[in-house]
Order: sequence, then structure tokens, then C-alpha cells
Amino acid sequence: MKSTGKALAALRGLMANLPSNLGSINAYIIPSDDAHQSEYLAERDERRAFISGFDGSAGTAVVTEKQALLWTDGRYYQQAGKQLDNAWTLMKDGQPSTPSIDAWFANELQPGSKVGVDANLISTRAWNPLETALKSAGCSLLPIAPNLIDLIWENQPAAPNKPIVPLSVEFTGKPIATKLAEVREAMNEKRASVLVVSALDEIAWFLNLRGSDIDYNPVFFAYILVTLEDLFFFVDESKLLPAIYDHFRANNVQPRVRPYDEVHGMLKSLAESSSSRVWISLGSSYALTTLIPEEKRMHAITPINLMKAVKNDVEASGMRACHIRDGVALCQYFGWLEDCIKNNVAVDEISGASRLEELRSLQDKYMGLSFTTISASGPNGSVIHYHPLPATNRPISDKEMYLCDSGAQYSDGTTDVTRTMHFGAPTEEEIHAFTLVLKGQISLGTAVFPRKVKGQFLDTIARKALWDEGLDYGHGTGHGIGHYLNVHEGPMGIGIRLMPDDPGLEENMFLSNEPGYYKEGQFGIRIEDIVQVVPANIRNDFDGRGALSFSTVTMCPIQTKLVDVKLLTEKERTSLNNYHKTVRETLAPLLREANDANTLTWLERETQPI
Repeated sequence: MKSTGKALAALRGLMANLPSNLGSINAYIIPSDDAHQSEYLAERDERRAFISGFDGSAGTAVVTEKQALLWTDGRYYQQAGKQLDNAWTLMKDGQPSTPSIDAWFANELQPGSKVGVDANLISTRAWNPLETALKSAGCSLLPIAPNLIDLIWENQPAAPNKPIVPLSVEFTGKPIATKLAEVREAMNEKRASVLVVSALDEIAWFLNLRGSDIDYNPVFFAYILVTLEDLFFFVDESKLLPAIYDHFRANNVQPRVRPYDEVHGMLKSLAESSSSRVWISLGSSYALTTLIPEEKRMHAITPINLMKAVKNDVEASGMRACHIRDGVALCQYFGWLEDCIKNNVAVDEISGASRLEELRSLQDKYMGLSFTTISASGPNGSVIHYHPLPATNRPISDKEMYLCDSGAQYSDGTTDVTRTMHFGAPTEEEIHAFTLVLKGQISLGTAVFPRKVKGQFLDTIARKALWDEGLDYGHGTGHGIGHYLNVHEGPMGIGIRLMPDDPGLEENMFLSNEPGYYKEGQFGIRIEDIVQVVPANIRNDFDGRGALSFSTVTMCPIQTKLVDVKLLTEKERTSLNNYHKTVRETLAPLLREANDANTLTWLERETQPI
């Protein structure tokens, strides 16, 4: 917890006397976003964390003349409660008693009040309903520039300036020229002459490039404008080494490289001169959207987003392959950890996470972690997005549950897996709760569903066993995952909340399957696999619509010590045994080849049928 009084006072001073003689505002919104609406941020863009002290990946801060409030979802209630000082009020988003930001403004602000926000840091999808709600309350929403947090943030980190690297078609499966032709085909179908691309993972995927401007996310800061004749690439040219230009030539494309900051002027010019529509996603910033004349705006998810979500055969093969190698490292880690605990060798959350990272780094095609490892012992496991710090670090022992949520980036794919284990004697409550979570995880993993069904409709399948006993978890059940890209990837997902751009599930999409249960202050349980959407092997196909199911690509045992077999149906028990048989048959030859007898013994024991 850090003291925020000084920063809040400075911000309120600017709100009362805005730069450039813009007058004053009564409230200022500090979103989590950067100018590309990224989930994870570079250090210089962590403005909400700077002003509030809360550094979770999701949340919105609102500062008025007398109040400071932070909205965040169930993943972060505990973390925010610990990190916010007494100047802040925690608004538990998703709770029935918590008003939305729109509703809070309507009820708390006086008519005539002005609310400001940096229009680069708020999507058009978020701006529109907020502006409507404020207008209904007699208030106004104003774009404020420059960003007020930047004006008060002393020693704000510099913008990252790291080199961009090419990714071979050996891994991408499709050259840029082919992707460009497909995008232009989609533009012609929509009668659009310009496509605006601001999401960093879309740009990296489209150009077969990767970067490191944001930790754990192999992306780089850039924009793309696609026309029917040109491809404009807005980027700091110092990041482009000669290999990048060779890469473009090899891919038969010649982007027109422009400075990163020139995108606004170029978009305004292209939009005004265009005789047809300009395609921009509602997920792009409001600052970009307002550069396009209203009558020319076409709001829709970009074709790149949809193309990226459905992995091609090369990408799908890479995703499966990297999860096998990742499984080797995971088994080595959990086997090593168990031996340490049995032999009274001290291991804590931080040293455990470091050992897992070391083991992953030995795997072929390893490029780094895909997020900060959640290595959580005992009560820390109940903090859904916990990551160990020296102040919170706990030993891993045989007396408490241990939750490990981790993943890696490989040049052929991205991994994300959670396993919850107990290295001693779990309590009846822990076993019971774990089994309920497992029942939901198996139910979703074995579900059959029609092609193009929205992921939201599958969420209840994973929660039912918990709901039957009045239990639940405060996060989504599944997220898309990138191919050597962001560990969280849209536009599809599985959760209670509607994902507005969800196109429906299709073959070769990859998602997580991760129900959980968290008892605050005691333990946390989550079981997470990555699954591939595949054709279902059933008699009917929903009257020609197509039948789909999931194939689990994660390769790591689920600890059967924590399973109450009496609570499993025959189908659930068979499913778990079949999964463990696949894991054993897939990983055992690799461990034999590596002469890793200790891990092989652990694997064979942990995958015995129940």
C-alpha cells in the first residue's frame, strides 16, 4: 500500500485549472488502458496504478473534487482491498449492490458537471454509453489532452524502444501478402476503403512480427492503416532493424513506414478524402474514432481479429507441440517440488516460481514467460490474480494447498496452465471443493455444442457442480489464447458476461478451461487447461450447423489425491483416466529420452487410473 494523498492533491489542482485554459472539470476518469486498449501495459502507461496504488490488470479509477473510487472485478477484490489506502473507496464491480460507473455519475454528480478523460485511453465502446448516461443526467463527457496523470507523474518511465523481430512462415503458416489479400477482400465485401488497426496483437500477427515493448506480451507499439492500394505502418523506425525490411521483401509486401505519432493526421486525411466507408472497431480509442466523419464510420470487429482467432494448421500444430514441451517442464517442476518438501528442503513461492521458469527455459523454442507466475501457497491462493512479492512470500509446505498458474511463450505457441496441489494431507473441505471444481472442468472439457455458439452459453456447464452447493468463482471460465502472442486473446471467451464481439466458437480456436473456487484467507483452487475446438464425433450435427467439442492440449497431471472419487460419475472418472493416459503416453517417451528417471516415476504415479 502506498500513500496517494500527494498525487490526488496534484491531480485535483489540475482538474480545477486545466492546462491550455480549458477551464475545470468535476471528475476525471483514469482507465486501465493504453492508447491501444491493451490488457497489460508498459510501465509508462500504468497511470491508474500510479494514482491509486492498485496494480491489477483490470480496473477504472474515478477522482472527483472530494472522492476517489476504484472499480474492479472479482479477480481483484482482495488485492485492491490490500493496496488501496484510505483515500480510496473500493467499488466491487459485479456485486448487485455496486452501481456501474455510469449509474454512479448519474446519481452523484450535480447537473452541469463535467467529466474528463483522455480520449486515447478509452474505447469508443466504453465512451458511447458513458456519454449518453452523463447527458441524461445533465452532465457532459469531455476529451482532455494532455493526459493529466502524465503532468503530475514525476519520473514517469520512458516509452519502450525495443527492436522488432520477424517470425518465419515456418511458425506463422501464412505469409503477409496472403493475409493482406484476405483483409482487402473483407474490406471490399463491406464497401470500406480504409481499415484502422490499433490492437497491438492484431498488428504483430498480421505482419508476422513480434516485439517486447510490454512484458510477457510479444508485441510492439504501432498502428496500421490498410487501404485498397497501400499499407501504412506507423512505428518508431529505430525499432526496425535491416532484418525487418528483408522480412517484408520475402513476404512480397512493401509497407509505407511512417512515424508512430503521425497516425492521427494520416487517418484524418484518408477519412476525409475517402469516397466510401472507414472500418474501425468499437474497441479502438475514441480519439481515433472522432477523426472519421460520423457518416463514414463503419464499426465492426476487424477481419484481422477474426482471422487471428482461428488458428491455421501450422499455428494449431505449434500450439499442440509447445504444450507438450511445456508439460515436460511442469512435470519436472512438480516432481522436484514434491521431493523438496518431503526432504525438508525450503522452497517458497518466489523460489518455486524461479525454478519453474528455469525448467521452462531449457525447452526448445522457449522465448519467455507469458505472464507473471501465480505461485500461491495457502491463503495467498484465494487471491485470484496473486503474484508473489517479498512482502507476501510464503513457504510451500505439506500443510497447505498450493496453486500454480503459469505459462510460457514459445516461437510456435503460447501456454497457460493452472494446477492446484497438496503435498500433505488435504482436509475434507479441500477435497470436496477440489472435486466440485474438477467436475465442472471435465463437464466443460467434454461438452458438445453447435458451431458458432457463443461462449457465454457454455459457462454454466463449468459452474453447475459448484452452484448446486451455493458456491461460485469470481472470474471467467475461459479466454482465447494467442499463438506466440497475448495469453488473453479475444474476441471469443467463456464467461457470465457477454463478450460483444464474440463471433461464436469455430474449429481451431484455442481457449482456456479454468473453473475455480476460492475461500478467502484459507485456500484457492483452480484447474486450467488449454483446449482446442475440434469437430465432435457424434451421430448428429445440429441439422447441418456442425457439431463441435474440445480437445485438451495441456499435458500435466491433475492431482488425484484431491479427488473424492465417490462424487464423480462414471463418465467423469473415465474422462480423467483417459486424460491421464494421454499425458503419460505423450510425456513418458520424452522423459526417457532425457534420462529423467525421477520425473518419469512421478509422472507414472500421478497418472495412475482411479
